[in-house]
Amino acid sequence: MAFDGLTIIGESINDSVPSTNALYEAGDFDGISELARFQEDGGAKYIDVNVGVRSPETMTKAVKAVLASTHVPVSIDSPDYALAEAGLRAYDPSRGKPILNSISPLRTEMFNLYSITPFRPILLLTERIDESGESVPSRTVDDVYSAALFLFEKAKERGIENDDIIFDPGVSPIGSDSEGALGRLVGALEKIHANPDMKGVHASVGLSNFTVMLPSKRKLDGTPVKSPLESALLTIAFPLGMDHVVGSVKRKYERLPEDSEALQVVRECMELGGFASIKRVRKFYR
Repeated sequence: MAFDGLTIIGESINDSVPSTNALYEAGDFDGISELARFQEDGGAKYIDVNVGVRSPETMTKAVKAVLASTHVPVSIDSPDYALAEAGLRAYDPSRGKPILNSISPLRTEMFNLYSITPFRPILLLTERIDESGESVPSRTVDDVYSAALFLFEKAKERGIENDDIIFDPGVSPIGSDSEGALGRLVGALEKIHANPDMKGVHASVGLSNFTVMLPSKRKLDGTPVKSPLESALLTIAFPLGMDHVVGSVKRKYERLPEDSEALQVVRECMELGGFASIKRVRKFYR
């Protein structure tokens, strides 16, 4: 069953993708345009634009190339202030609010860019400010939730409505998750979802990171099963507000039934944690 209401932010225009990196290296913005069009045709509701550590001029050209070939808004994906500014200035606000990905507790000055054009911020919760004012990793559910409360307050100070706020609690590869990141992700979403002040906010993760380095799952007849563990995570997290994902339009994300083996594996990994969780994933793929 498909996820009605799932917003896919097309992930392919990212400098870390070798084929996209080659387009940037060649200055092939017609190729960037074609890649954007392919993702829109595949169902992406936003097109992510990440130019890595390239120049603001490259960000400007990339955003304009995407706008020239699509009808959907852009997600400007950079932690760099100058790059984010260039992307927002190149954007056409008549297309609808863009996404700015991402603002962390240490980068709250990025909210100043809201004066260029209103955007939907993705708020990164994988780090927080401790009692001494230093940045530390979010290692527990309460750490992630603390970062969410801090950034939520900053967003509200800018007058950003709940429906425009997107939290990113971070996702780790399930095949190497020895520190309970999966349980931390779901636990944090539960706390955010239960907060009445945060009613209507959204959440998103880079979903492809969840199964990075894992082999393709196949049926007994050898045919591939598309993204079963990613769909399992969505089945659990979608009701908790994770209704956006930075993901691939080539994959088939679907709501899984309770007797699905993939869903059972993800639930068991949440309970097991540590190396027992890794062993359970390996067993699933064997």
